[in-house]
Amino acid sequence: MGNFSLGAAAGLRSHLCSHCLVRQRLLAAKRPAITESDSGSDMTTDREQVTVGEGASRAQRRRRWIVIGIGVWGILAYFIVPRLWSLYFEHARPMPDVDRVTHTSDGHPGDPINVALEGAEQQVVRAMLAAGWFPADPVTLSSSVKIAVDTALRRADDSAPVSPLFLFGRKQDLAFEKPVPGGPRHRHHVRFWRWDRERNGLPVWFGAVTYDDRAGLSYTTGQVTHHISPDVDAERDLLVAGLLAAPRANTVEWIDHFHRALEGRNGGGDPWRTDGRLAVVRLSGT
Repeated sequence: MGNFSLGAAAGLRSHLCSHCLVRQRLLAAKRPAITESDSGSDMTTDREQVTVGEGASRAQRRRRWIVIGIGVWGILAYFIVPRLWSLYFEHARPMPDVDRVTHTSDGHPGDPINVALEGAEQQVVRAMLAAGWFPADPVTLSSSVKIAVDTALRRADDSAPVSPLFLFGRKQDLAFEKPVPGGPRHRHHVRFWRWDRERNGLPVWFGAVTYDDRAGLSYTTGQVTHHISPDVDAERDLLVAGLLAAPRANTVEWIDHFHRALEGRNGGGDPWRTDGRLAVVRLSGT
């Protein structure tokens, strides 16, 4: 009986082990195998996610530095550098022909005076309109945005603003421009200041007429500005010829040696040259 029980138990154990082995093989067959390709795919996906995350982080850092750079440029160009130039010119020796060259708000020499009109303000306005010149808008946020958009799109803007220049201690009293195709990037423009005296019993308006050759950054401050053509005499002659053809000019007088310095640079750092003559136009009806 004992021998029979031991043999039966051994047989039972052998049967159970065989059954477990078969069951394990069946379960293994049902379970999906993990291949090397699956493992590599998971690793590739992880690497791609890391790469995308790093790229987004770099783009954010790049945008942040661009914003910071624009902010630093704006503070330097429109606040710090102009103030430093103002301090410099407050202590510098007076410039020659101080009343014959305009000045910027920070004290830089501006465009040279090269024309003068004799007549009342209404005669000046009517004469300039007849010669094909348009009054310039004052500089405001709205007009500044408009000229920036018109310049970028090369869209006509007959009344685009001109920046202030100073003569006799104040900015221009009148400003006009004569547009050319291609938008306000290029244009003829003139600023006038009324003299506090009269000549031949008539009011006198001193003017600085130049041609905007292109738009860009100022060489002295980094501000956005127009750069002028160096031949300011060509613009003087164009204005005089237009007034004569209108016809709105009675006489034209040429004053030689009005400028002792025949070349210079304006507030944006642009060079200019002249023969030194001032054209004095007596307007019709005076």
